[in-house]
Amino acid sequence: MEEEINAWLADILNAIGEIEAFLPVEKNFLTFQEDLRTRRAIERNIEIMGESMSRILRARPEISISSARKIVDTRNRISHGYDSVSAEILWSIVIRDLPLLKREVQLLLPPS
Repeated sequence: MEEEINAWLADILNAIGEIEAFLPVEKNFLTFQEDLRTRRAIERNIEIMGESMSRILRARPEISISSARKIVDTRNRISHGYDSVSAEILWSIVIRDLPLLKREVQLLLPPS
């Protein structure tokens, strides 16, 4: 089971890495808002993170990731209420939530 947890954590970390790679060095909301490809790529990676987190929480509900439930809820919102996910919501997640999530996941993964 621990191998699966680590694989899902690695999936989250990989998705964060892809999101970081999609964003330009100068993080500008207006540019992001106009870039449909980047927004869709970020949505997809948030879906991957949410599904991975959902699996982790089912296997180990005691795991300590501060925004775990929010990640799963956002994934569900993108998948089922895609028309209610604004560029502002995505931007907020990328700018405010992902740096902390990245640190927490890195701490949970065994050293490589």
